[in-house]
Amino acid sequence: MFNTPIPVPEIYRALPKVDLHRHLEGSLRLSTMLDVARKHGLTIPANVVRLSRLVQVQDEDNFTFENFLAKFNTLRMFYRSPEVIDRITHEAVEDAAKDNVRYLELRFTPVALSRAERFPLEDVTDWVVKAAKDAEKKFKVMVRLIVSINRHEGVELAEQVAWLAAERVKDGIIGIDLAGNEAQFSARPFLPILKEARQAGLMLTMHAGEWKGPQNVREAIEDFGAQRIGHGVRVLEDDFTTKLAKEYRTVFEVCLTSNYQTGVVKEGETHPLPQMLAAGLNVTLNTDDPSISQITLGNEYRLAEQELKVPLATIKECIVAGAQAAFLPDNDKAKLIASLKKELKLN
Repeated sequence: MFNTPIPVPEIYRALPKVDLHRHLEGSLRLSTMLDVARKHGLTIPANVVRLSRLVQVQDEDNFTFENFLAKFNTLRMFYRSPEVIDRITHEAVEDAAKDNVRYLELRFTPVALSRAERFPLEDVTDWVVKAAKDAEKKFKVMVRLIVSINRHEGVELAEQVAWLAAERVKDGIIGIDLAGNEAQFSARPFLPILKEARQAGLMLTMHAGEWKGPQNVREAIEDFGAQRIGHGVRVLEDDFTTKLAKEYRTVFEVCLTSNYQTGVVKEGETHPLPQMLAAGLNVTLNTDDPSISQITLGNEYRLAEQELKVPLATIKECIVAGAQAAFLPDNDKAKLIASLKKELKLN
């Protein structure tokens, strides 16, 4: 139910959208991967169906975070040239535009993009920055960038990436994200780096309360001062943390399909989105990795209303909440909010 792609009714596709949590590395088109493989002599399955099994979650897969993360190991093979990185960035923005996304915060992991060909981290960062600017103009989607660091890849690399991001605040990089294997690696070693990044003008979002419990959400809010939490769906397991998040108006970047496919929400269980909304938490809806999950944001809206019984009016409020949580200057944010409210016919 949560994995097999379903055609999205026009009512959901047509809604103006905000996506705060979309990974570039989880947005590659299968057709592009096959093309890159041919041009660069990569040894991969020669047809779309077989390749899909390696890079997209299938119905028959075990829904675990280990299996989900394994898809990225294959995806890292494809970042073979500046032209490839330019192309996948353009296509990620184009796919968002086709889904009527008006504001996109696209996060990318320089370490992942650099590894296959040992590109300098500075170079791959600049390639994404330039491609995102070009795609923003071409597809008329407001695009801002968040740089991701993985907690399982070490503090030294994280420090390099954080400074690269801080040096490019005026070029469209607006935030930093701590991602990766939350279940087995602590966020604590990254605290000094992320505090320095905040002082340098970057906003902070952290993956927390996804593959580990609410204590990580509390840590992200109290100790790291994170403005937004990636996923955070386990917050409800602790009353104090739920109250804390509500008091701070902490924003939760919820990604429904991803939460099932990574095993955070078990098959047969109901996603806690309705309970998060009922608790008064500040919730937004996002895609995470649209290619890996074989979804669009319109699909997530359909899922929320038809499967989880979240009223369409509430989904529209979540769209506006996404705009309110955008890592944008106040003037730009106000314009975005006003535009969305007008189109959504909200007061």
